Amino acid sequence: QMSLARKDLRANFQDFDDQGYMLRRIMAKGSTPHVCVIGAGMAGLRCAQVLTEKGIRVTILEARDRTGGRVGSPRSDMYRMLNLTARSDAPNWIHGVNQNPMTRLAKEVKATTFSLSEPLLLVYDEFGLPLDKEKAVEHWALFWTMVGSAFKYSNANTESIPPDKSLLDFFHSELNELGKSESDTRLTLQIARMWGDIVGDPIEKQSLKYFWLEENVDDGKYNALYPNPWSASTYQAILQKVTKDTLSKATIRYSTVVTSVSSHLEPSTSRPSVTITTAAKSTYTFDEAIVTAPLGWLKRNLAAFSPPLPTRLQTSIDNISYGALEKAYLTFPTAFWHPGDPSNGEEDQPPFFFQWLAPTYTPNDWNIRNIQCASLASLPPPYNSPTLLFYMHGPAAAHAVSLATHPDSSFSLLDDFFKPFYSRLPNYSDSAECRPTDIEATSWQKDEFAGWGSYSNFQVSGPGAGVELDKDIEALRKGMPERGVWFAGEHTGPFFGLGTVAGAWWSGERVAERMAKLYERGEDGRSAGVEALVEDGAAEELNGMVNRVEK
Repeated sequence: QMSLARKDLRANFQDFDDQGYMLRRIMAKGSTPHVCVIGAGMAGLRCAQVLTEKGIRVTILEARDRTGGRVGSPRSDMYRMLNLTARSDAPNWIHGVNQNPMTRLAKEVKATTFSLSEPLLLVYDEFGLPLDKEKAVEHWALFWTMVGSAFKYSNANTESIPPDKSLLDFFHSELNELGKSESDTRLTLQIARMWGDIVGDPIEKQSLKYFWLEENVDDGKYNALYPNPWSASTYQAILQKVTKDTLSKATIRYSTVVTSVSSHLEPSTSRPSVTITTAAKSTYTFDEAIVTAPLGWLKRNLAAFSPPLPTRLQTSIDNISYGALEKAYLTFPTAFWHPGDPSNGEEDQPPFFFQWLAPTYTPNDWNIRNIQCASLASLPPPYNSPTLLFYMHGPAAAHAVSLATHPDSSFSLLDDFFKPFYSRLPNYSDSAECRPTDIEATSWQKDEFAGWGSYSNFQVSGPGAGVELDKDIEALRKGMPERGVWFAGEHTGPFFGLGTVAGAWWSGERVAERMAKLYERGEDGRSAGVEALVEDGAAEELNGMVNRVEK
């Protein structure tokens, strides 16, 4: 049976006015619409790329001095020195393989990917002692089996599941039905807290009713380690290609912070126009504006829109949650936890993934209930390095951000924070070889242009709140075409890719296709049918009309 998310991926979107007529824009022969794309992340770049391919003029306004949004960032001096492309806030996983456009792009640019055929993990219990490998893999596999069951249950029963029932509640029920002992249940639930490092918030906040919205592009086969590939060379080459292709036809203005989006109907044409105001007090007027700013930015900047956004859109922005995932890269003189050369048969494959469960050996005010990291020493050359990539969410992430942004001693504070974990890795000793030489940590929660967070997620709500998260996403996705204001970004993507780079890409592609259809722009970039109606002497007669096709 086709899942709800897969059905949505195949849906065909049309734009209608409030009377049920399909919207069309009528322009004089030879004129070209001018569209503003706010934001040069993956959604904005893909949107601009599709629009320019169809002959529409595009100007991109980007707040940063680069493209890529949360996908790209400038390299630090340390990474330049090591000649690495792994960066502190670049994504790593390609979520899903078979239908993911990032997989196709990775092949086009010959990006290096890395996949595991088995779970190479080492799990530490609450006292910092390593679990037996077979026991760890057994409970880890049980957790992912329950994730698959939760997807199926959410898909089949979303209408009847109470909105305050969480994924953690479902796991409790599953383990109870399986007759697991108290100790086994405790261990599995401790491992299950790794889900927070996928969505950016604790597992008890994850809605079971809308868990199906977290399904990825491989039929919900969500797995943190395999078969989803790791982009060893990161998204850098992909981003460079997309940026080059897009900017060959579109115009971009960097370091341009948008403060106001004002839409109105032009009296002479009855078509909408949108005026953009920037922090530098510059103003630009366009036929349409596509806002690809992060959901977190929208939450704090509702007042930027004039007239105010309709209540339905404001409610949608408020209802959809925004996660707080953070990452930290710790680089050492050598990968002391990764000895020998497994390719030469010197030893078994070393762990790629480490997880520390409910540590009792860290201060209570750190509020760490689970922390995990991946070993970049396991990546294929030349992308391997003696680096540990830590993932954090919730209060622990907030605490790490406060340390990372400390003005004087962030390195020593972060080292103190992570030492209780890396000091338990194999072969650790109190020597210089086992002390980090560099620590880089994200601080998305303090980054305005990242929306003060990471990406959207879908949380529990009160029984009487009346929250319908799928309808909220659809409302944002629709935007306000009648006012010339549209939205794109990972939070408006197909249900199949929400919160992912692929979802952002698809969202930009979809809104561009919708807009091109609004102007009757065909594959060749020419106006298909409308220009034929607007002959030289008939332009004035049609001026002011918005063509409406019967239902």
